[in-house]
Amino acid sequence: MWRDPGTWIALGVSALFVVAGWVMHRVFVRVLKAPGPQA
Repeated sequence: MWRDPGTWIALGVSALFVVAGWVMHRVFVRVLKAPGPQA
C-alpha cells in the first residue's frame, strides 16, 4: 500500500487541503479581530 504512488498523491492532496484550511482560518480570524474602518 505504501509503495503505491496513488497513496502518496492522496496523502499530499489531503495535507494540502489541511494546510490551506488552516491558513484560511488564520486569515479569517485576523480579519474578524481587526478593528472596523473608522467612518
